[in-house]
Amino acid sequence: MLPNLCLYMLLAYCWKQCFSKQNHCRVLGGLKETLIKAVEVHPELWKLADSPNEAILSYRRALLYPWNLDAGSIAKIQKDFAIFLLYSGGEASPPNLRSQMDRSFIPRNNIEEAILLFMILLRKVSLKRIEWDPSILDHLSFALSVAGDLKALANQVEELLPGIILRKDRYHTLALGYYGAGEDLVALNLLRKLLGHSEDPKCVPALLMASKICGENANLAEEGISFAGRALESLDGGCYQLESIANFLLGVSLSAHSKSAVADSERVTRESEAVQALEAAGRMTRMSDPNILYHLSLENADQRKLDAALYYAKRLLKLEGGSNIKGWLLLARILSAQKRFMDAETVINSALDQTGKWDQGELLRTKAKLQIAQGLLKSAIDTYTQLLAVLQIQSKNFGSGKKLLKRSRTQAKSSELEVWHDLAYVYISLSQWHDAEICLSKSEVICYYSADRSHATGILYEAKGLYKAALKAFVYALDIDPTHVPSLVSTAVAFRQLGNQSHAVVRSLLTNALRLDRTNHSAWHNLGLFYKAKDTASSSLEAAECFEAAAFLEETAPVEPFR
Repeated sequence: MLPNLCLYMLLAYCWKQCFSKQNHCRVLGGLKETLIKAVEVHPELWKLADSPNEAILSYRRALLYPWNLDAGSIAKIQKDFAIFLLYSGGEASPPNLRSQMDRSFIPRNNIEEAILLFMILLRKVSLKRIEWDPSILDHLSFALSVAGDLKALANQVEELLPGIILRKDRYHTLALGYYGAGEDLVALNLLRKLLGHSEDPKCVPALLMASKICGENANLAEEGISFAGRALESLDGGCYQLESIANFLLGVSLSAHSKSAVADSERVTRESEAVQALEAAGRMTRMSDPNILYHLSLENADQRKLDAALYYAKRLLKLEGGSNIKGWLLLARILSAQKRFMDAETVINSALDQTGKWDQGELLRTKAKLQIAQGLLKSAIDTYTQLLAVLQIQSKNFGSGKKLLKRSRTQAKSSELEVWHDLAYVYISLSQWHDAEICLSKSEVICYYSADRSHATGILYEAKGLYKAALKAFVYALDIDPTHVPSLVSTAVAFRQLGNQSHAVVRSLLTNALRLDRTNHSAWHNLGLFYKAKDTASSSLEAAECFEAAAFLEETAPVEPFR
């Protein structure tokens, strides 16, 4: 009660002074100033008394009661309250706003209440009722990041009047907001404007962000290389931390760009440059950055340098202490590529022991595939059943109204779809046609137009000996997704078996598959059979090269793609 006592004593003293002076106007003015100060100080006293709930109630009273405060004082209280809600670490009960209209928004937790207050402050800035305070936008950015709604941040920045913030800061903040909302191309276009000659072409944060966006899209990888190179030029050795990030992003973009190389020599050169850039980034950070270690391991694994990939994966796991599922998965996949399936399953079991039930989806799926690789099909079915139970519980919780990101919901549905397809393939291998059909029907309920399901249906028909029906299913899969590699290969095989298409069509399908995925050993093997069937000296040599590539890739193939 000490804060209340202090406030009452202060107000009583001021009231007494009001009637003891002859100049009432001057005293009343002083009383108003004292009242404003008391309203501002009261929550601070509760904070000093370590009573966060009382402080929150005090802030709310200060904002809801008619104290006749000026705009600046109200804004200061709103800002202090929002900061306290955001960083206090506690969770207060939501405000009771019964006086509000039925459709008015009522915040449900501290974060939402803080966001609402910061948005009110930004609106006041736009209406020129208060002066611009850059920290308001900084705190709002953090709050919306925590809430997972960075699109709202972009909307708030767009509503600010021109001149309130610098144009380059506007572009950069908008790009961050749109990138966080998943609108990568919008963010990239904003960064391109910022990095134009008329703005700030040497803005290192913008260059790094642009390179990151481009590195995540194979079609933009070449531009990502350019942005990373410009960042390195702008830094010129001035900051080794940022230089390491620039080298890392350069390596990622080079790796993505290598996938689109037509000539093998060009692809090998880009892959080598990617590893060099990643290693340079690793040396600058003394191999203490998990992202760099992860991508070093990933790049070496893609290039089938499995010993080097295993070394970096183990360092990554040790550095992170097993706290990241990605590290466990990558290590298990590398071990599976070395055909150490039991060791890989041991790694997955260790990861499962350290992971919560809701985060075990990818681990369980990898475990099932490792069991399939060992011929333990019944065990794999049990693992998939366990995984489906986890996914279905998650789906029920999505439906119960919990606020989860749309991307997470989509990912959960995609995972369930993949599990039903995996189970269908297992049942096909066991010749349990009815069970496979049930799995495919479950998949159809989730997503009617699915290239993966059409391909699995074709494999089922093929196993039954219905080759024409299988071909029809494979072609339908390509109608849905012309870049679906398994369907390209299966369609080529079906055409070759039925003999109702020209050699050029079969060759085109297989070369397209390899253009999309050069590590597909089935495509290489079938291309080898295609050349062998031509029975010429040159084609025999090409067939031998294809068979050699197929054998190497099959020998080093992981149970799941490294990426």
